[in-house]
Amino acid sequence: MDRQAIERIVADVMAQLGQGSVPAPADGTIPVAVSARHVHLSPEHVEALFGKGYELTKRSELSQPGQFASNEMVVIAGPKGSLERVRVLGPVRQLTQAEISWTDAMKIGVRPPLRESGNVKDSAPVTMIGPSGSVSLPEGLIIAQAHIHMAPHDARQFGVKDGERVSVKISSERPLSIDHVRIRVSERYRLEMHIDTDEANAGFIRSGARGLILSDHTAVPSAAPVVQQTVLPYEFKQKLLAREHIQAIDETEIVVRKGTIVTPLAKDTARELGKEITFIK
Repeated sequence: MDRQAIERIVADVMAQLGQGSVPAPADGTIPVAVSARHVHLSPEHVEALFGKGYELTKRSELSQPGQFASNEMVVIAGPKGSLERVRVLGPVRQLTQAEISWTDAMKIGVRPPLRESGNVKDSAPVTMIGPSGSVSLPEGLIIAQAHIHMAPHDARQFGVKDGERVSVKISSERPLSIDHVRIRVSERYRLEMHIDTDEANAGFIRSGARGLILSDHTAVPSAAPVVQQTVLPYEFKQKLLAREHIQAIDETEIVVRKGTIVTPLAKDTARELGKEITFIK
């Protein structure tokens, strides 16, 4: 076997492992994946829910290297109902975290904040039920902020840095633009944008769709926490303000121009989240 053939095989294997300098797509787009409700568990909570000495069993590999969907599932309980058969993702983490959509939250009567995955401080309480017990935590339930995983070489090609927030337009039958998408850069990441089921349903988006980073993006220090409220208002420039936009915008005052269509769900969500919609000429 010649050297070039060996190098091609090595490159393919490294790409499958999420390593090596795999170039970004030539058209400048990013693959989009839809992330359904799921939980991440600490070792102690795995045992509390599934039994002493229990370890998660792998069902299938996920797109991000080293991550997997397990065979194990739990119930997330709320004051108005419950979410059945919520998948546990592995491997175990230091902190337990549950990620659901706003639709899920309304169904079970909870109000989790919009957060970057992993940022659970002062988030909503959560109760999980497994076959061997239950766990009730004072925090750990969030709605995951849309984000893009990428390796350092991807970040260089797209001209972005870890911690930046960008706007992304996703092509579909109902094209959708999502603001405040967080850039997450690590050697262990594979290029992919993650959105939740509410965002996907709003734009008729399925896994395999492609997103395009728009030119206007701003840097946010990677060590800074996700800020939910700011002093300055957010100027919304699109023609239709939907619920998903309200959820994604961090600012508490959203300024729109007269003529912009604001859906009833957007108004309800704004009230739920304590946000104000202001019309200007």
